[in-house]
Amino acid sequence: MSLLLAPCGKLLGGLLLTVTANAYAGDSQACLDWLKTVAFAGHQTDYTGVFVYQYDNRVETSRITHLAEADSEYEKIEILDGPRREIVRHHGHVWSYINHRMVQVDSHKGRGRFPSLLPDQLSRLGSNYQPKQEGTERVAGYDAQVIVFQPKDNLRYTHKIWVHTDSGLLLKAAVMTDKNQVVEQYAFTQLQIGGKIDRSWLNRTVSSRHEHGPSPGMRDSDLPEPEKNADRIQQTDSGWVADSMPPGFKKTMELLRPMHGKHAPVTQIVYSDGLSAISIFIEPDDGDEDDVAGLTSRGAVNLYHKVMDKHLITVVGEVPPRTVVQVFDSVRFKGR
Repeated sequence: MSLLLAPCGKLLGGLLLTVTANAYAGDSQACLDWLKTVAFAGHQTDYTGVFVYQYDNRVETSRITHLAEADSEYEKIEILDGPRREIVRHHGHVWSYINHRMVQVDSHKGRGRFPSLLPDQLSRLGSNYQPKQEGTERVAGYDAQVIVFQPKDNLRYTHKIWVHTDSGLLLKAAVMTDKNQVVEQYAFTQLQIGGKIDRSWLNRTVSSRHEHGPSPGMRDSDLPEPEKNADRIQQTDSGWVADSMPPGFKKTMELLRPMHGKHAPVTQIVYSDGLSAISIFIEPDDGDEDDVAGLTSRGAVNLYHKVMDKHLITVVGEVPPRTVVQVFDSVRFKGR
């Protein structure tokens, strides 16, 4: 049948499918372009403000100041609830205010921090998430573009972000279940972008190197604690694998690292789908009675561990509990 003689319904349907596909592709690319802007703005913008972190019916409030210099950037976070806590980051290193002095702590590369939560690898997001724009809203007095990243399976969370339409700074970020229940959320309540920002704290003297700040999604005691001597961390190929990693998660690093309180180095394998991360920790079982098997959750971070084949296996990720357990059940030693 020639095109001219084809039924009108089929022609119209084909045209609608083509227009819809092009519109979706355009919207998807626009969302990824916004992410690139956010990734740049989080490092290059001067700002100061107060943001809240909500999880498990709890709220934590922090003040953040970020300054971008010609060849570096500085960030100070003051925890406003409970005992005084302060974190200063500079050029990939971090210091924490402890016992009235600044001390250096080790580096934790796996999880971003608001408002720089977004990853460097953006190319894979379209394969695992369906991005779409949902109009504009106001956050902390600023206009924001709303973008949703809906996962294409039930093995990851939905991510929703609010991006300042002028600077590209991330103003709000939420992680939600497949039933649209908020698991955790960061949001500015007060914010100043640019202008005159106090720089006096840049002169504070710190005496160490290397960064390792605790993840806001899990207590320090829930994860193996790293040694402060980061130069003993080394790349490795341990021979451990996870056969049921969700589609799109690729291994980004595999390390052998000493851990505080551990008799032997611990293997850490990190996977990412471009938006979320999963880490697997493997260490010899030391018979510690505290190593009780089970699932622990806080906000979007879920952790499962138990002893298997004379090893303590720990899986922790910014994914639903079912995914953490699925990955754990597939961990095995294939040999070097």
